[in-house]
Amino acid sequence: MKQFESFLAPQLEKYLLYRQRHGFDVKTPLSNLRTFDRYLREIKTVNEMLPSSFFLEMQANIKAEGRSVNGVISSVRVFFNYLVRQGYYKENPLQDVPRVKQNTIIPFIFTPDETDQLLTAICGGIRHTKQFYLKDLGIYLVILLLARCGLRISEPLRLQMHHYRSIEKTIYIQKTKFKKDRLIPVPLDVVREIKNYLSVRGALLPTGNQNPHLFVSNDQKGINEQRIRTVFHWAVRDNGLDRQRRIVGNMNLSSPTPHSLRHSFAINTLKRIKEQGKSAQNALPVLSVYMGHTKYTYTVTYLKFLDADQRQDLADFVTSYYEQA
Repeated sequence: MKQFESFLAPQLEKYLLYRQRHGFDVKTPLSNLRTFDRYLREIKTVNEMLPSSFFLEMQANIKAEGRSVNGVISSVRVFFNYLVRQGYYKENPLQDVPRVKQNTIIPFIFTPDETDQLLTAICGGIRHTKQFYLKDLGIYLVILLLARCGLRISEPLRLQMHHYRSIEKTIYIQKTKFKKDRLIPVPLDVVREIKNYLSVRGALLPTGNQNPHLFVSNDQKGINEQRIRTVFHWAVRDNGLDRQRRIVGNMNLSSPTPHSLRHSFAINTLKRIKEQGKSAQNALPVLSVYMGHTKYTYTVTYLKFLDADQRQDLADFVTSYYEQA
């Protein structure tokens, strides 16, 4: 199946292959470049030399929020940098295309009690049959690591057996978002859950099984990310924790997603540190390393609120203000 169908399809394919060969991210630019490719086809352009005015018009015509529009423009700009290097263009026609105004993203935050409630529900939904038990238990462990260690959803899914070090009670996370490796200590309650999981894994998988994944769906495969999302959203809805995503004024009030557990982990960790009378500012660099950020200023972006209650108060206030306006 072809990824692209516009007149720039050959160059787009070569560009993605170039990124892949050099170890750069492909998933995000692929999505954005598909939007660009679709736009080229919709307006039926075959003009091989696209001027800056074309991209200003495209920017205005993309039916999406500012954040998504900027993402598309950014990916296309990098693609045209590649075309300049390849000699197709003398200069990048997007170099002076400005960013559009973005709404402020207000992430959903779980309270510690809501996180516990969610985990209890997922654990209680594990099916106790040989066909499903190991997979369901693995799904629970993945979501547990998101909540208790602030991992990104891809990180526990990529873990292999040797990445968990039972003697040290640590997890080795290899080359994730910022191409960084990190070794993190695991809370003792999570260690107990992993130990139980490994006992079940050893009992239910055939002797000599060579599946390298720590969390498995069957004899050969790891757990699929979409299955994690499905179980998460089921538990959120079933426990009355679901909130619809809303755009109010210039704010996007996000609905719960698995990444909300990472946000909640960061905020609730610093809140707990402050309640203990310690310096949250001094803890930021340590938390940043633990969460895999290259700079602790990236961790600060998670900390728009003191806790879930403050976030909800703002959401209620903004909604009320615009309803009365």
